[in-house]
Amino acid sequence: MPSPATTATTETKVSGSSFYAALRILPPTERAAMFAIYDFCRQVDDIADDPGPTADERRRALRTWRADLDTLYGGGGGAPASCARIAGPVRDFGLEQADFLAVIDGMEMDVGQDIRAPDFATLDLYCDRVASAVGRLSVKVFGMDAAPGRDLAHHLGRALQFTNILRDLDEDAAMGRLYLPAEALAAGGVTATEPLAVMADPGLDKACRWLAAKAREQYALTGGIMAARPKGRMKTPALMIAVYGRILKAMEAEGWSAPRRRVSLGNARLMWVALTAVVFG
Repeated sequence: MPSPATTATTETKVSGSSFYAALRILPPTERAAMFAIYDFCRQVDDIADDPGPTADERRRALRTWRADLDTLYGGGGGAPASCARIAGPVRDFGLEQADFLAVIDGMEMDVGQDIRAPDFATLDLYCDRVASAVGRLSVKVFGMDAAPGRDLAHHLGRALQFTNILRDLDEDAAMGRLYLPAEALAAGGVTATEPLAVMADPGLDKACRWLAAKAREQYALTGGIMAARPKGRMKTPALMIAVYGRILKAMEAEGWSAPRRRVSLGNARLMWVALTAVVFG
């Protein structure tokens, strides 16, 4: 298990976020496991996103992570230093190597070349790797049975990732990335694919509403799974659904025409959503 000091440092970094609010309601062992998963995701995401290293250097760093995971799961010795935090959760919750590797696969999609208006099938694959794979790790920590856990990870991961794409449009465009799929751009009559040009296109709002509809479909499917009251610690995913569903609704109300602001819930509203999700979710 991560040391209390290390866990406290991680919690401090994300305090005040919806992620933090969702994890704080977990028991200590499960919470520590989720923060360990978060740390893994943060480290490999930084390899893909932090400025400075070349593409080849990023690929080598990701290959090192793959080798370290092979060592961890090979059972031949102690965990590599990079895997020290996840070693306990892997053992305690049966986390699968394939899901950690899928997250790395998603990071490599960002490293290979800047993603610009992929077709929806490619975007769906990307979301499965960077979001639903994290969900597949998480539902094991939540103690869910295999089938509903897999389905929840599939749909909620996509719902959250679509929402994040719509919220981070300008930030991603500044990095040369455009995750809106080609089908969404076509629906908005947007012919450009250069990210900053798309941000200024009058058809952007309609294009974003195309993806927002896809996100709502995924939230609805997630709601159906939750309504069946599956086994496990379900208040944490209920809170994520409530918070990110509110963010999506707020973005749809404001629209995506320029000038835009990055929508977030204030602390007071976040705490209210958290309370209602925990009590009534």
